[in-house]
Order: sequence, then structure tokens, then C-alpha cells
Amino acid sequence: MSNSRYAPRRAAFRKLHEHGCFLVPNPWDAGSARALASLGFKALATTSSGFAWSQGRPDNAMDVEAVLAHCRALVEATELPVNADFEDGHARDLDELKKNVRRCIDTGVAGLSIEDSTGDASHPLYAFDEAVARIHAAREAIDASGEDVMLIGRAECFLTGHPDPLHESLRRLKAYADAGADCLYAPGAGDPEQVAAIVRAVAPKPVNVLVGRPAPYALSALAKLGVRRVSVGGALAGAAWGGFLRAARELAEGRFDGFAGNAAHAELNGMFDP
Repeated sequence: MSNSRYAPRRAAFRKLHEHGCFLVPNPWDAGSARALASLGFKALATTSSGFAWSQGRPDNAMDVEAVLAHCRALVEATELPVNADFEDGHARDLDELKKNVRRCIDTGVAGLSIEDSTGDASHPLYAFDEAVARIHAAREAIDASGEDVMLIGRAECFLTGHPDPLHESLRRLKAYADAGADCLYAPGAGDPEQVAAIVRAVAPKPVNVLVGRPAPYALSALAKLGVRRVSVGGALAGAAWGGFLRAARELAEGRFDGFAGNAAHAELNGMFDP
């Protein structure tokens, strides 16, 4: 398919980042994507964990071919813009990273994130200079494609146990912004003071905040801090798995009351009826 088909989605996605604060929930398959679209959300994002769990694998265990096929499937599931959780680009070599970014663009996504987590417990973050070079390489790949795809730079300091996660996140996110990231993201930063510091550090570029668990604030509170968008990562997939496991465990005990909270057959059929 010609990428020109996706230009309106990409333009709409970029416009969403210009003002206000919007939610970008994370489906894990075509069905959950269509369900979210039916509820009126304006954009969607993939989730590496939700996708991996749906395939019976742990987070970060899916190879680039599977991830690209998944991105394509979610893009085709609805008419909404899709942001790809592209992990570390599935390559350490910069030329390979550029190739993978270009392949991700070709799936039709409207945005893609590159994170600085290595997956190596002994060295969980790419060294600062290498991490910045990787964002710059992703920017070059997007620009060379001629497509209006947003680049999201992610600092994984909070999730990898860095001893000073806020300070290091600010240092990295400012550098990623300078290297060409369109939107900045430090998953795990949820305290309002941390969020406000990130927003100030990279202004006027937009900031994404992850809310993956019950929070003592609403979307409006994050909007007041200057946050432009909020994603939920694998939280919706976790909610689905939580309901499944509760019902399955009760079923294993010979009980059927775990089905009490099920969505109705007719409701689901109606949601997916073309």
C-alpha cells in the first residue's frame, strides 16, 4: 500500500500533540484496537508487553519481524493513527537501526518510539552518547523516508533502577529533543513534581506520561502540568489477563461465578459487526 494512504492519520496524530492533553490507549490485537476505536479514542499505541503476552511470551521477547507484522495488523484494524512501541529499534548497529525504523514506517504507523534500555541487566541503559546517536539515527531514517512520522524519545531510567532517575532522565530527554525527537517520554515518572520537571526541561516539545496502575489523579491534573498525551502501556492487557485469570482459577476450583463480569455476547458481536 502507498504510504500516501496514511498521510491524513499522520497529520491528525501530529495535530493532537499541539495543544491540550489526550489519551492514547494501548491495544494488543485487532479486536482490542477496534473496541478502543469504538469508544471514541483519537489514537492508539502498541504495547510490547501486551503483544508479547498475547503470544505466550514475556515482554521484550518478540523479534523485529513479529513486531512489524503486529504494527501492520493494528494499523489495518482501524482508521486511527497508531504509535509503535518499537523498543530499542531491534538493533544495536546504527545502520540496522535505520533500516528497521524505515520498515516500521512502511507499516503505516504515525509515530514510533525508540528507548534507551538495552535489555542487558548488567548494563541496562545505552551509554549516553550512544543513546543520543541512536535517536539521531532514527530521526535521519524518518526524514529520509519523506513521511510525517513522529519520533518519540524514551528515557528508561525509572524502569531500570538508575540511582538518580529524574536527573538522568532530564539529561537524556533534553539531548533526545535536540537530536530530533518530536515527543519525550520517561516511563515510570508519575509523581507530579517529576512530571512537571520533565515538561519544563523539554518545552515546547510535547511530553507523554505513562499511567499503568491506579493513580490518585485524573487526566485533567496531568493536563494542568502541561502533559500533552497519556498512554497506559500494558495496563489494559493486564486488566484483560486479570479478569481471565480470576475466572479461570475459579473454574479450576469447579466454580462459575468468575464469569459474572463478562461482556455480553451480543455487545461484542455488535461492536465487531462491520
